[in-house]
Amino acid sequence: MDILIVDDSRAMRMIVKKTLRDAGFDGHEYHEAEDGAQGLERVKELNPDLILSDWNMPNMNGIDFLRALKEEGIGTSFGFITTEATTEMRDMATDAGASFLISKPFTVESFEETLQDYIK
Repeated sequence: MDILIVDDSRAMRMIVKKTLRDAGFDGHEYHEAEDGAQGLERVKELNPDLILSDWNMPNMNGIDFLRALKEEGIGTSFGFITTEATTEMRDMATDAGASFLISKPFTVESFEETLQDYIK
């Protein structure tokens, strides 16, 4: 399974990968992008099975990234890993087509619970 991690922080991308592995999601191909604009290009190049994206990023934020994917007819499973966890933000994410939202700071257990239906 190909998983694209989109976050402007290289350190956070590494933490997400480590947490995925610690949650038992080994044996997958992990790819990275620094923002939504680069993420959009990587999606077209890689056709990943799952996208995990931050919300707040330069150039193209996460919600605009998700909307751009939908506008292009790309229906890849998409979830946010973000500090944006208000009810309004969760509703906006769901309305835009996000499958889930994991709040930072996250835990191995939150990854296990949330991602078990998305990572095979």
